[in-house]
Amino acid sequence: MKHYNLLVNHFKKIAKFNHLAAICHWDQAAVMPSGGNDARSEAMAELSVHIHGLLTQPQLSDWLNEAQSEVKTSDEMAALREMKRSWYSANLLPESLVEAKSIAGSKCEHAWRQQRKDNNWDGFVSNWQEVVTLSREEAAIRADATGTSPYDAMVDIYEPGMKSETLDVVFSNLKTWLPSLVDEVIEKQKQQALITPAEHYSTQAQKALGLEVMKLLQFDFDHGRLDESIHPFCGGVPQDVRITTRYNEHEFVQSLMGIVHETGHARYEQGLLSQYAGLPVGEARSMGIHESQSLFFEMQVGRSAPFIEHLSQLTQKHFPALDQAQFSQTNLLNLYTRVEKGFIRVDADELTYPAHVMLRYEIERDLINGAIKPTDVPELWDHKMQSYLGLSTAGNYRDGCIQDIHWTDGAFGYFPSYTLGAMYAAQFMMAMRNTVDVDCAIRSGDLTPIFNWLSTNIWQKGSVLTTDELVSQATGQTLNPEFFQKHLRARYL
Repeated sequence: MKHYNLLVNHFKKIAKFNHLAAICHWDQAAVMPSGGNDARSEAMAELSVHIHGLLTQPQLSDWLNEAQSEVKTSDEMAALREMKRSWYSANLLPESLVEAKSIAGSKCEHAWRQQRKDNNWDGFVSNWQEVVTLSREEAAIRADATGTSPYDAMVDIYEPGMKSETLDVVFSNLKTWLPSLVDEVIEKQKQQALITPAEHYSTQAQKALGLEVMKLLQFDFDHGRLDESIHPFCGGVPQDVRITTRYNEHEFVQSLMGIVHETGHARYEQGLLSQYAGLPVGEARSMGIHESQSLFFEMQVGRSAPFIEHLSQLTQKHFPALDQAQFSQTNLLNLYTRVEKGFIRVDADELTYPAHVMLRYEIERDLINGAIKPTDVPELWDHKMQSYLGLSTAGNYRDGCIQDIHWTDGAFGYFPSYTLGAMYAAQFMMAMRNTVDVDCAIRSGDLTPIFNWLSTNIWQKGSVLTTDELVSQATGQTLNPEFFQKHLRARYL
């Protein structure tokens, strides 16, 4: 096991530098003063180059070849497979491209924060053009090596093995029933009584409420924390998970469910295999599986009637001076299952959310494959938004094509993970209900049986199994979008 052990030690060293990079990114997004961005961008680019250098050291090729005959167990084989995947991916890219992409992404992301506020498309696209150019260069290199389309080569970074061919089938199927279902549910909900939040909800009270909900969801505060950022995210490392949300003092609904969502990401990270910490095989299987956990927490559990019962009690506790009728279980359930066609993806309800993902998928696919230019995006966005949700974003870049953070640093191929995650989450819940009384566990306030199932079937698997193997072992079959449709119809109709 000489060469295998050399690889293990080497990849654990790389993980330590990735740890630093993750915390630097959290700091940049959450607390760093704006004047520090140039220096931080250069430092993070240098760190990216160093990590890339560690992954491309010439001896790794020999070690990987020699270790092939040393490993015996299935876990060791999986560990070697994932180390080889990381090594191969890094060796495709020249150091100069890694550095250039890191700097361009940091510059674009930082400027985006103000440009979005100012509805400044011209300013944004002047930085974004470089990000797109470098991303296309990366995609072309990966495509040449793997024999896929440029976009598929980028999707594979986030969802190993996934192809546009499969995604096109999934989204084409969604288009056959989702628009009519959305309209049907909106018409049905016109009969619902609804008290819309319209008072002052202090950030301090909202944060206290969020922390208590995180405790209910068994977040480990010894290994993580909650902060604020412009765009909610989960970062850090399993031993130190950083989640963020954003607060609006005119309503509490979005930030609270945003915390539930990011806590799902965090619990997955905190539940990963400790014996494989620092190794690729000990990391999350894919972004689709990662999103399945956040959406399991937010949509499958967080918007269920038994969980809303807890939220009703907690909101009354943390906003005692406000109109308590708005915090009733019935009103909160109506609020959290309200279907409305809106501009903002992160604020979208469960039913319209896939439309936002389809729109972005189609645009980024064509952008990376070279079928469209960055300057084409606003017009295409407006056209697709009108087609899918009946809304126009002409001239409204803030609520249109520059609302998301993902494209600022070249994370093309990421967006399909959101809808794949929703589908996986629905399938996991269907399987879980065969052995777990889910509603009883939620209602009791002790969600341990739910988390035990997730730990056994998802979290503790890490990347030992492929995505198809993981889903099949947990549910008895690979991805089946029918479970998602059944879930939506059952909840909303």
